[in-house]
Amino acid sequence: MTDRLEAIGVVIPARDEADRVDRCLAAVAESVRELRRSPAGANLAVRIVVVVDSCRDGTADRVAAWPTVSPVFCTAGRVGVARAAGVHQLLTMFRRVGVPAPRTWIANTDADSTVSSGWLGTHAAAARSGAAMLLGTVRPNPAELDRAIEDHWYRVHRLGDDHPHVHGANLGIRADWYRRAGGFAPVSRQEDVALVAAVEAAGGRIERTGASPVLTSSRLTGRAPGGMADYLRRLHSDMDGPVDEAV
Repeated sequence: MTDRLEAIGVVIPARDEADRVDRCLAAVAESVRELRRSPAGANLAVRIVVVVDSCRDGTADRVAAWPTVSPVFCTAGRVGVARAAGVHQLLTMFRRVGVPAPRTWIANTDADSTVSSGWLGTHAAAARSGAAMLLGTVRPNPAELDRAIEDHWYRVHRLGDDHPHVHGANLGIRADWYRRAGGFAPVSRQEDVALVAAVEAAGGRIERTGASPVLTSSRLTGRAPGGMADYLRRLHSDMDGPVDEAV
């Protein structure tokens, strides 16, 4: 796989994220520009898909204002279904222009998150190294989080390379490995954990990196059960609670 990457797709599920999706897309757009500045990224095909899932606010209108973003509409109300729909759309788009699955990388984040400028470059480097999957880290948004909870969050998380965590907001996978692993399961939670387990069972090499962390929402009322909001709420109620390695 080394030096055979041709395309990167970005999948962003969104459920009632009208207040946050513009910030997310602005950060992804900046990461695309940064990728384009490097010789290795200048000629890559890049496509961005936002899956508008069961939205009752103005998320669809906000996404429509971004001409470089392709919306996919979904009414499942389950993040696994939404992510899978986004990946399907991207693979269809790349197949139509002749890019094979082994040369396609799918980077995932969330509509309430903000990627760094080097985010796509980190994913591209993992793809070129032959990794089947990349697991990155996230940071809670300090503007939305009590300082004591923030301090505790950092105490119980390993944020460097070889960390144990799984975050759908910073996860990448080569398209042929995505298919081999069966894709995202149609579940309402831990679709990312299930995909990691399937890749590991199939023998895929997983790169766990502390590079290019993603800033994610620290709200205590989230959109997906079992996600970051639920985890932060548990920290809030029990400062000595155990770490869920999937978060």
